[in-house]
Amino acid sequence: MDGKIIVNQLDIDNLKLIRENVRALIRDCSLMFDKPCIKILDIAPQDHKGASEFFRNASIKTLDINPDSRADIIADICEDNSNLIDSGQFDLIICTEVLEHTLNPFSAVKEIYRLLRKDGIVVVSTPFNFRIHGPLPDCWRFTEYGLRELFKDFKEINISQLKTQERELMPIHYTLTAKK
Repeated sequence: MDGKIIVNQLDIDNLKLIRENVRALIRDCSLMFDKPCIKILDIAPQDHKGASEFFRNASIKTLDINPDSRADIIADICEDNSNLIDSGQFDLIICTEVLEHTLNPFSAVKEIYRLLRKDGIVVVSTPFNFRIHGPLPDCWRFTEYGLRELFKDFKEINISQLKTQERELMPIHYTLTAKK
């Protein structure tokens, strides 16, 4: 093998479905939360528009570990960033396609919890039946049960899955909303 990664048609099709699912998730959030009084943290929107594509009225801050990302806050979501961001600052945190890339997802969720105000909402998406992808590292795949364990300190946890045709119990993608 010459080191070239060959992406098969299933991966191309699943990526399209995942991206559509993420866009629908953020769009649906904007219908409920796009108000001038709402403060949003968009974690690692990377090279897509993230929340800014759908929210026009809410205040949006971005956070990314990559210093070249031009995010508002450069920080590792797996660490306590209280020196950069006070607790309870955000009404809504959007964390799409990030947790699988963290080295410690439990710490990441703990920091998300700290950053949310009381009754704040976190919106998460993560692939399950999808190939290893960048940015590397790509460390984890979470089942519904794993997501419930990660977010066990939250209340009103809702998990949806994007099912794989003809393959029960192997969804392509999960989305989660949870209230602090």
